[in-house]
Amino acid sequence: MASMEGLVPITRAFLASYYDKYPFAPLSGDVNRLTTEIRSMATDLCKDVSLTEGERLLVHEAECQPPHKIDENMWKNREQLEEIIYLLESSHWPKALQQQSTTEDAELASILGRLKDKFDNALKTLQFFQSKNSEFVFNTVMTYMPQDFRGTLIRQQRERSERNKQAEVDTLVISGGSIRDRYALLWKQQMERRRQLSQLGSATGVYKTLVKYLVGVPQVLLDFIRQINDDHGQKDQITILEEAVDVYTSEFERFIKFMGEVFANSPFFITAEVAGTTEGRKDEDYKETSIPAGRTFEVSFSVESLNSYIAWDFSLLQGKVNLDIGFSVEHTDSLGQKTLILPYRRYESDQGNFCTVMAGHYRLLWDNSYSTFFRKVLRYKVDCIPPVSEPVNSASEVEE
Repeated sequence: MASMEGLVPITRAFLASYYDKYPFAPLSGDVNRLTTEIRSMATDLCKDVSLTEGERLLVHEAECQPPHKIDENMWKNREQLEEIIYLLESSHWPKALQQQSTTEDAELASILGRLKDKFDNALKTLQFFQSKNSEFVFNTVMTYMPQDFRGTLIRQQRERSERNKQAEVDTLVISGGSIRDRYALLWKQQMERRRQLSQLGSATGVYKTLVKYLVGVPQVLLDFIRQINDDHGQKDQITILEEAVDVYTSEFERFIKFMGEVFANSPFFITAEVAGTTEGRKDEDYKETSIPAGRTFEVSFSVESLNSYIAWDFSLLQGKVNLDIGFSVEHTDSLGQKTLILPYRRYESDQGNFCTVMAGHYRLLWDNSYSTFFRKVLRYKVDCIPPVSEPVNSASEVEE
């Protein structure tokens, strides 16, 4: 676990000076010129051709303002790249062009193939960037989290969550969903990841400030970046299209490289002195409590989501004699009905966890009521870790 002693999250004031180290050269002047020319060509084509429903959706997309939040901007670029690549597939060309019966058709087919390759490369660059930074953020969270059962369970939850998300996307594709439908789902899943990461901040013992801060990285760390995805057509038209593709893909890849450098080198924490504050942080780890003879001690959780993990790790501080203590876990539903989750047993120490299959109230109980003379000093840590997977509707749907 990385030490956070004397460190606080970076501030906007610090970022203002940090950005000076990473100047971003202005976009090429060709961007505005080519955007205007392509818009003009598209408008002329729409006047002469009756558009299909799908084409009308694309026109509407081109007329919309591009998103300014960097995360959403990246996903919209990715969706548009896939739409373009789909339309550049030879199977979607006009029949006459597919046959390439003339020299002009063969030349045009060759040009379209090259353009598709450029877009393919840009898409791969973007996908790699997103995947790499997703791992970076998650691993940063884990670096500052205590390396105990919490980290292990969160990793397991995340792996299962990503499998579930991919299965959901695969099902949509198999059922005939469009690229637009798929990206609507992908964006929903992205927001779910952010919500789930934020939820970890409510777990006892988790580094709340760190987790909640990282959830806001796209807004706090990246909001200084300008948006770049300007809206995206016979011989002059193809020439303009080629030039536009060259400018778009080169500028986009330059932007991705720039973003990668900024993100990889940006600090998540700085000293309190640099931040202009003396607010520090204290490690939340094991707690100790004394349980008198004839008494009990409990820790309770109210759980709203299935697939949450309740975990514990405890031991008794030994005296001159060997000591043990009773321990059990029970669940109480909204009607007051109780269910024993972990049967009563005496332990000197124990570490365990279980995945919740019911919402409600969970109670971890340490029992020293059978003792006549000896108090027990309990050293413990417990946690309720929210699900990093989609909630299910019933206990029968919980993944085994």
